[in-house]
Order: sequence, then C-alpha cells, then structure tokens
Amino acid sequence: MKINHIAVYVRDLERTKAFYVKYFRAISNKQYRNPKTGLKTYFLTFENDCRLEIMQKPNLPETGIDGKHSGYIHLAFSVGSKADVDALTEKLRNDGYTIFSEPRTTGDGYYESCVGDPDGNRIEIVE
Repeated sequence: MKINHIAVYVRDLERTKAFYVKYFRAISNKQYRNPKTGLKTYFLTFENDCRLEIMQKPNLPETGIDGKHSGYIHLAFSVGSKADVDALTEKLRNDGYTIFSEPRTTGDGYYESCVGDPDGNRIEIVE
C-alpha cells in the first residue's frame, strides 16, 4: 500500500502551483473546476509519482500555521545532497520566501532546512 496523494487548501492556486513547479520540479495537470461549489484544483506530480493536490474554494476560513497544532505540519522533499539543501534554501531566501530554520543536522540525523510556501505551509528540504 502507498499514499496516493496529499491535499491542501491554498489562498492563491496559481502562485502555489508556480512555486512547486519552479522549486520542486512538480508537473501539473490541467486545472479541475467544479462550477457548483467553486472548487478549483491541480494535481502536482513529483519524482517517483508522489502527488500533491492543491485546492482553492471560496469562503474558506483562515487558520494559523504555526507548526504547533494537530494535523498537517510539513511536507519534506529530498533534494539529494547537503549542497543542494543549501542552494535551494538560499534561492528561496533570495526570492523572498520565509526561512523557518537554516540548514543544519537535526537530532534525528537529517540535514535539512525548513521554508514556507506561498501560504506559509512548512516545507522541509532534506538531503
């Protein structure tokens, strides 16, 4: 058994799609729209067929994303090496994205940084 996909609601569907395509080499499908509910979605496919569904729907309530709550906390992308972690983190910083934690080796042995996507969802970049 494997996870088919993970889904997340976002504020700006096109900006979020562009973020994952540019920085994490996602491939997007054609946008799905439900005219009755206003729902719009994209499926983003990453290396090894891992998929993220990004969704937007009118009038959804805002929630805080502080990393200290039950539920979704982060996605982690493996980029291959410590140098790649450092380079992608720096590229995201230079492009104005939030860096939650600098590249480092964690207590459980990962070399990683943690950045925010356009909505502030936490993305770990691991070697």
